[in-house]
Amino acid sequence: MVLFALERITPLSVDQAWLRLTDWERHADVVPLTRVTVRTPPPTHEGTVFVARSGVGPLAFDDPMEVVTWRPSTGATLTALCRLAKQGGFVTGWAEIEVHPYGAGGSRVIWREDLSVRLLPRAFDRPLRRAACWMFGRAVDGLLRQEPTP
Repeated sequence: MVLFALERITPLSVDQAWLRLTDWERHADVVPLTRVTVRTPPPTHEGTVFVARSGVGPLAFDDPMEVVTWRPSTGATLTALCRLAKQGGFVTGWAEIEVHPYGAGGSRVIWREDLSVRLLPRAFDRPLRRAACWMFGRAVDGLLRQEPTP
């Protein structure tokens, strides 16, 4: 099991950052060799299910996830929070995306993840943590840079 957290500061508003980070199909644009399929009708809500399929040919695997907490920012609540439960047979754990107001109109993003890969010995936890921080860090950076899908 690998637990890690990433933090990013962006000039994007909470709503803009939230929209970019929770447009599930766009994650495929920033994670190599990955395709994302949303299995439930929009808009995203608690109970939304999507699957990230990563890899090539016989080395590909599905990472199904369900939105278990969905709290976009509102007038009363400035912080947005989403929690995902990973429900796959190969990759398990959870992820949380928090977006807080920061500075003059910007936002602070915190991405937390508890990642487990079945059959991977604990001796690989440290390299897995490094690889996950690098990969998810690149993904968050890419999502915050790109314009959302119309």
